[in-house]
Amino acid sequence: MSIHITPEFWRGKRVFLTGHTGFKGTWMALWLESLGAQVWCYGLAPETDPSLFDLLSPWSGLRSTIGDVRDGAAVRAAVAEADPEIVIHMAAQALVRRSYREPVDTVASNVMGTINLLEALRDANHLRAALIITSDKVYQNTDDGEAFAEDAPLGGDDPYSASKACQEIVTQSWAKSYFYDRDAVIATARAGNVIGGGDFSEDRLIPDIYRALAGGEKLTLRSPDATRPWQHVLDLNAGYLMYIERLMSQPDATPRAINFGPPPGPSATVGAITDKMMAALGQDMDPDVQPSKLKEKTLLSVDATLAREVLGWSARLDVDDAVRLTADWYGAFLNGADARELTARQLKEYGAEL
Repeated sequence: MSIHITPEFWRGKRVFLTGHTGFKGTWMALWLESLGAQVWCYGLAPETDPSLFDLLSPWSGLRSTIGDVRDGAAVRAAVAEADPEIVIHMAAQALVRRSYREPVDTVASNVMGTINLLEALRDANHLRAALIITSDKVYQNTDDGEAFAEDAPLGGDDPYSASKACQEIVTQSWAKSYFYDRDAVIATARAGNVIGGGDFSEDRLIPDIYRALAGGEKLTLRSPDATRPWQHVLDLNAGYLMYIERLMSQPDATPRAINFGPPPGPSATVGAITDKMMAALGQDMDPDVQPSKLKEKTLLSVDATLAREVLGWSARLDVDDAVRLTADWYGAFLNGADARELTARQLKEYGAEL
């Protein structure tokens, strides 16, 4: 198995990308720009300072509109302007702990935001494929460590997970109700716990490590024994691009929902990732442990067999390589490297090996 992306496929394609100012979205925007796609972007203003999107500015190959997916009229206007062939929907409220504090906003963003987009796409006459990015947390998780395949029951105990499971359901409903007789394919991709350079979000492990080092502060872990299907943002975004190519070239032979995750085997714990990150950065830090009062699942794993068998996709970077590449980014950034040059170089080196 290998990762293969066809540059000729993307060159000149009209792509509408939501959530472009977020961590994964910024990496995707840079990749699409480098492939020569015509990219229209829609998303909130960056929430963090610094933000990867701002660090990579100015942009030359994309048109950025700052807006909220909860604003249906604004979404319709942005889609109409882009007249896209391809849509990648990454915009979301993506933090579990924030979803406990802001459940209504989380559901509005993740469920109604998706519905607003799908409604706008009903008038997109040149649409060929739309990939809705959900989460590995869409499954009914009993915390027994089971690796969820795509046919596992959907569910969600916390507001974030519930909202992403609902996002799956409404996407399937709109696809079957309004796109069944069109030459357009609507699908979902399920993944999470992505690491890589340039993530400055709240309540995420790697950004927390960066902030502790940058500010000379103590690192605090909530659940050092929790496991997650860690993967690098480049591997995951490559999977999304491969999935879209396949949806457009072989729509009848391609599933409408696919998991993306690391190869089978034990998942690394939060504590283990922390140790690997510190070692890669040449740092020695003994973190504090302060268990969260909010309920979060301890064990999470997804079965990515379908991605391997159907798309020929598998993560090129194992957990050690993913952490090393991530540490290289933050280490260089902390030492004053230009973020645009650093990010573009990692993308180019990854792409050169495809």
